[in-house]
Amino acid sequence: MAETAAPPATRALRLGVAGPVGTGKSSLIATLCRALADELELGVVTNDIYTDEDARFLRSEGVLDPDRIRAVETGACPHTAIRDDVTPNLIAVETLEADVAAGGAPLDVVLVESGGDNLTATFSPALVDAQLFVLDVAGGGDVARKGGPGIARADLLVVNKTDLAPYVGVDVERMVADAEAARDGRPVLALSRTAPDAVARLAEWVRTQLGAHRAGTHTPVDPGPMAPHSHADGTDHGHGHGHGHGHGHDEAHEHPHAH
Repeated sequence: MAETAAPPATRALRLGVAGPVGTGKSSLIATLCRALADELELGVVTNDIYTDEDARFLRSEGVLDPDRIRAVETGACPHTAIRDDVTPNLIAVETLEADVAAGGAPLDVVLVESGGDNLTATFSPALVDAQLFVLDVAGGGDVARKGGPGIARADLLVVNKTDLAPYVGVDVERMVADAEAARDGRPVLALSRTAPDAVARLAEWVRTQLGAHRAGTHTPVDPGPMAPHSHADGTDHGHGHGHGHGHGHDEAHEHPHAH
């Protein structure tokens, strides 16, 4: 019996952006908004533990109407609101979509930014349709080899801030090759916001995801659960953040010079 195609989507494509602290998630989102805002209706939901700093950064960049950038204060480890209990993010995304649609054209894409977490952080497919994971060369050329669900199985892995490679002694080609080996053929993109060709490839990836979403041919794939871990008190929380992800603002130190 032939499979029945999924009906065309009637809501925005939801793209998750995850990665460790300081890898440039907010600046990547700003870059995407600059590249696509003239052709697509975009919105952003950011996640921070106790602040709305990422949302304020994006508003200050002037990449979108400020009303299209919403903030979720998770009050807990960053992965909690993107993996364990996505309700606050779903409410924020759905409210943003409804508000924008009420005022005019509906949103095409909502970008959901995780707070800075470790290499195992992944979005629940109940929250996003596709997800990209962000590393940066300043984090070390060997980080892609360390693996984890985000690196290995996110829909796209971005090796960010490649223009900094000469200053931190990283071989970008080797880092990308290591990432490709870790991902079994899934796409890897070397990116600098100052490199137009790389930005164009990132924008085209988003267009491709949106096209499949609209056609009903895209099926969200779960990269896999986070590994169990224990806190200092010995409590097993079952979602693995034991190697520290920084409970402060993601990228607070890098915004003035983010790449």
